[in-house]
Amino acid sequence: MPQDSAPLTRHVRVHRDRGCTVLTLSGEIDIAAAEEIGPCLDRATDRSGARVVIDLSEVDFFDCSGLRLLYRARGRLLERGGELRLVCTDPLTLRILKATGLARLTPVQPTLQAALSQPGTGTDPG
Repeated sequence: MPQDSAPLTRHVRVHRDRGCTVLTLSGEIDIAAAEEIGPCLDRATDRSGARVVIDLSEVDFFDCSGLRLLYRARGRLLERGGELRLVCTDPLTLRILKATGLARLTPVQPTLQAALSQPGTGTDPG
């Protein structure tokens, strides 16, 4: 059962569901938003064996600052034996994830339910 929490910033909400920490990003994810989101992602990826889902379905704009956040989260999770799952349906953001190779390293799901339901293989060491 999901446990809701208040937004930590205007760009991120965090809750727990099925043993995963779910971070729902929203709005424009640019350099200013990345400064707000970074500490939240660091807390979520700090535990050994953490399972993290980053939901991009409410993102309106996504630039290299957002991409840097995702790569950092993935790296921290790999170092600690955790896993990352992504949720995204926006064609432009999906194209960025595919063009940079992140979609190959961390499979992207079309819904939060799909990301939470997939087996524990969300992060490929690449």
